[in-house]
This record gives sequence, structure tokens and C-alpha cells, in this order.
Amino acid sequence: MPGDNNQRSPHILNASANLLGLCFIVLTSLKVFNFRTGSFIDEFTAVDILLFVASTILSFLSLRSKSVNRSNRYENWADYLFLSGLLLLLIIAIAITFTAFENK
Repeated sequence: MPGDNNQRSPHILNASANLLGLCFIVLTSLKVFNFRTGSFIDEFTAVDILLFVASTILSFLSLRSKSVNRSNRYENWADYLFLSGLLLLLIIAIAITFTAFENK
């Protein structure tokens, strides 16, 4: 969109960094509370961490880039990775919820 260079990048950077921390808390909690039912939650959380790290780095590069085309490309990739991370985080939350109710 013309005229709105790097409008999403600061928001993506902030949100993805915060959600990255949340994913680390989820992964640590899974280990501390010994969730034994299926390791796919651990693996999905690890993939989610990678998605949010990549989104954070790309949004930072978008902010720092001097080239408008490169900045837009970084921002678009950061946006796609961030959305993918959000969807995967939703799947993880649903899996943890069903696992917690299943064990009671």
C-alpha cells in the first residue's frame, strides 16, 4: 500500500516478541508439569518458537532496511510468519486444553 511503509512492522515486532516469550513459558510448563500425552505439543511449540523468532527478525530488518522494496518484502514475510505462528499457537492451546481435561 502506498504511503504506509513499515506501518505493520513495529506491531509485528512487539507482538511476535511477546508471543515468543509466551511460547517459551508454555514449553517450560510442559516440561515442569510432565505432560506425557503425546510429544506433538512440545514439537509444535518448538516450531512456533521458530516462527515467532523469524517473524521478529524479519520485522526488525524491515524497520532497518533502507530499500523500500526490501522493507516491504521483509514486512510481508514477517506478517505471513506471524499469522502462521498465531494459528499454530491456537492449535497448541486447544491441544493443551483437551489434554488437561482428559487427564481429570
